[in-house]
Amino acid sequence: MDTGTPHTDTAALRARWRATTAAAGAPADRDPAPYADRLLAAWAEPQRKYHTTAHLADVLARIDVLAPHAADPAAVELAAWFHDAVYRPDRSENEERSAAMAERALPELGVDPARTAEAARLVRLTVTHDPAPGDTNGEALCDADLAVLAGDGPAYAAYAAAVRVEYGFVPDDAFRDGRAAVLRRLLDLPRLFRTPYGAAHWEAPARANLGAELAALTA
Repeated sequence: MDTGTPHTDTAALRARWRATTAAAGAPADRDPAPYADRLLAAWAEPQRKYHTTAHLADVLARIDVLAPHAADPAAVELAAWFHDAVYRPDRSENEERSAAMAERALPELGVDPARTAEAARLVRLTVTHDPAPGDTNGEALCDADLAVLAGDGPAYAAYAAAVRVEYGFVPDDAFRDGRAAVLRRLLDLPRLFRTPYGAAHWEAPARANLGAELAALTA
């Protein structure tokens, strides 16, 4: 689970990116390394405390578990790389800008238009984490992204603390109100996790964590 600290094994992530682009159909004569450089630099920006390369690595690891559920695992992996590539906690258009980055980069790498469009769609879906019934790609990506909510006590506390640091510019009262609204929205969803694996392994602990954080915020 995420610790809120940057993931330092960039060699493994670079190898993963090369494998991901190859699986997505990028021709062998297109060098993916410069794109890895740009993505990893973005994921390591100093304003990030939770949305770091550690989060990227964790989402990719969860996608490995959920890949059999997805119709197009390669598109899901591409979306994972881009889903928080643009992240400014004081902005509301992060997902749109991240999707636009994918729409620029993937055709340059030779990824076909349909898979590029699917990856960008999935990035935009992380605004709501509410895939339509039968959207197995969306279910896999959203479950992988939200699985941090199911961490054990120390892991969840580290996640919540890192999110607070990212929003350090927000006064305490306003942060508590905003965070409580986010938690209530998540708890009001009929299901947090849509894949069979997520429902079986992550739903109950995630709801317990969210409920406990909400109770602490509103005490």
